[in-house]
Amino acid sequence: MDLQHWLGRATHAIQDWSATFGPYEPHPSLQVEEGRFAAAFEEFTGRLKDNYPFFHPHYAGQMLKPPHPAAVVGYLTAMLINPNNHALDGGPATAAMEREAVAQLAAMFGYDTHLGHLTTSGTIANLEALFVARELHPGRGIAHSADAHYTHGRMCHVLDMTSHPVRTDSQGRMDLEALEDVLRTDQVGTVVLTTGTTGLGAVDPVHEVVPLAERYGVRVHVDAAYGGFFTLLAGAGAGADTDTGAGTGTGTEAPVDLPPEPWRAIAQADSIVVDPHKHGLQPYGCGAVLFRDPEVGRFYLHDSPYTYFTSTDLHLGEISLECSRAGASAAALWLTFRLLPPTPDGLGRVLAAGRRAALKWAALIEASEFLELYQHPQLDIVTYFPALDPATLTAVDAASARILADGMSGPDPVFLSTLRAGREEFTARHPKITADTDGARILRSVLMKPESEHHIEHLHHRLESLARPA
Repeated sequence: MDLQHWLGRATHAIQDWSATFGPYEPHPSLQVEEGRFAAAFEEFTGRLKDNYPFFHPHYAGQMLKPPHPAAVVGYLTAMLINPNNHALDGGPATAAMEREAVAQLAAMFGYDTHLGHLTTSGTIANLEALFVARELHPGRGIAHSADAHYTHGRMCHVLDMTSHPVRTDSQGRMDLEALEDVLRTDQVGTVVLTTGTTGLGAVDPVHEVVPLAERYGVRVHVDAAYGGFFTLLAGAGAGADTDTGAGTGTGTEAPVDLPPEPWRAIAQADSIVVDPHKHGLQPYGCGAVLFRDPEVGRFYLHDSPYTYFTSTDLHLGEISLECSRAGASAAALWLTFRLLPPTPDGLGRVLAAGRRAALKWAALIEASEFLELYQHPQLDIVTYFPALDPATLTAVDAASARILADGMSGPDPVFLSTLRAGREEFTARHPKITADTDGARILRSVLMKPESEHHIEHLHHRLESLARPA
C-alpha cells in the first residue's frame, strides 16, 4: 500500500463529503500561519525521533509495532469527521462498523451469540468483564494465575472484590490443583484464564478449567488480550482451518504446533477480552470485550436524557462503562478486517510468521553455546539468558542487564527487553542454577512482527556475540 497516496485520497474523500453540506467560513480563531506551523512541526517531528524503532525487525523487545497501513488510513479518514461511538447520533456509520467488526471477533472465538463492543484498552475491557462478574456473583472474588496481567488485581481493588492469585506450573500456566484448593473455599465467583501471559506468553489450560469451573458453579473469563488472535492457528474459531501448517498458503512453511484444545474451549467461556491493538494490527486505543450471554447487558442499564434520541436501536454506550470513544478505532478495525479478516488465511498468516520465528529462534538458542532457553515459547515470546559458568542468579541478572544495554549501542543495534524471574520459578526450570538471590532478570523478545521471521539468524548471531565471554 502507498500510504502517502491513500492519505491524500482520504482528505479528498472527506472534503468532497463535507462540500455537500454547503460552504462556510472557518473561524479566524482557529487559523494558524503556515510559517508558525512549519516551525512547530519541525520541533514535533524532531522530538518523535526519541523513540525506539518499533517498526524494525531488529526491535525485539516489548509488545510494540506500527499499525497496518489500512488501519492508519481507516483511522485518519474517520478521524477527520471525529465520530463518537457512544451514541448512534455521534457516529452512525462507525457504530455499524463496530458491530460488524465485533461480530467477526465473536465468530473467531466460536461464539454463537454475543454482546460486545470495542474499548480503549484491554484494561478497560477486563474491568467491564470483572464488573459483570461482580454483579452476577456479589460478594465473591476473582481467581487468576499469579502470572496473569496485574490489571486483574488492580481492577479487583477498584471494584471492591477479593483477588485470589493462583500459583503457576513449570510452564507459567495456572496450576489446576492450586485452583481447586481456592474454589473449595466457595469465595470465588469467576476464574480468569489467560491465553498468552504478557511475560512468557503462557496459555492457561482453558479446556481443563472449564469443566472444573462448572463443577463448582463459577464463571470463566478468558483474558486473551495478548494471545487471542492465535486461536486462528489452532482451529478454535467457527470455520477455522485446523491445518496449522497452512502458514502463508504455500504449503511449505513449518507447522506452528499450537495445541487446539485450550483455544477451542474458549467458546465455552462466559466472557472474553482481546486487544486488536496487539495482534490485530491496530493503533493503540482498540480493545474489545465479548459476553456469551447477551442478557448481561441489563447490568449496564442507565439513562441519558440528552444522548439516546436519534434511534430506538441499541446504542453502544448502553452496553459500555465508557462514555465517549473514538469511532475512528472502529473504522480502522473494520477496514483492516475487510482486507485481512480474522481467519486462518487472513490474520492467521501474519501470526503464523511470528510463531515460526519464535520456534526457529528457540531451536537456535537450544543449540547455542552462549545462550540458554528459559522455557519453550508457547506463542511468539522467546525468553532466554546468557549461559554462564558458574551459573548463579546474580551472574545471570548482571549479564542480562549488560546485554540489554550493549545491544542498543553500536552500529548494529538490537532492542530487547528483560523479565524478572523469581528464585522458585527460575530453579524449577533450571535446577542447576545456583540460587544465591531472590531472582534474576532474563532476556525476553516479542516477535509479533511477521518480518521477524526473516531476521532471526541475524538477531541470534548478534545476541551470541553479546553473550560470548570476552
